[in-house]
Amino acid sequence: MKNALSLCLKYLSLFTVMGSIYYLIEIIWRGYSHVSMFILAGVCGICIGLINEILSMDTPIWLQAIIGSCIVTAGEFISGCILNLWLGLGIWDYSNMPFNLLGQICLPFSLLWVILSACAIMIDDYERYWFFGEEKPYYRWRFKEKK
Repeated sequence: MKNALSLCLKYLSLFTVMGSIYYLIEIIWRGYSHVSMFILAGVCGICIGLINEILSMDTPIWLQAIIGSCIVTAGEFISGCILNLWLGLGIWDYSNMPFNLLGQICLPFSLLWVILSACAIMIDDYERYWFFGEEKPYYRWRFKEKK
């Protein structure tokens, strides 16, 4: 039971940190945000943090960041279709952006998510290291050479 509680607290912490950081970024960038962005960022942050838990720390950081961008873009599309198109909340609209899909995702922001995903990976890794005693992070730019 204690182990399950510790795991829940760890992921609640990771969720809260990621959600809060993105919420703050959005307020600085756009001047406002929506509670759904805190939730989406928290969920995406946990998923992004699991990339090198599943693939290993030896996975190049650029590949982890691209995978992270795909996670965020998929999450943004699904939540945008529900929140913006179905429920009509109008939280964001990329209709005026190039290469957009239904105004919910667009290529320029997907590229921005690569950069933010790399930051999220590092934040997650160091939070796990400093507060939860997990492995000290290290990053690679290239695939590990086979011997």
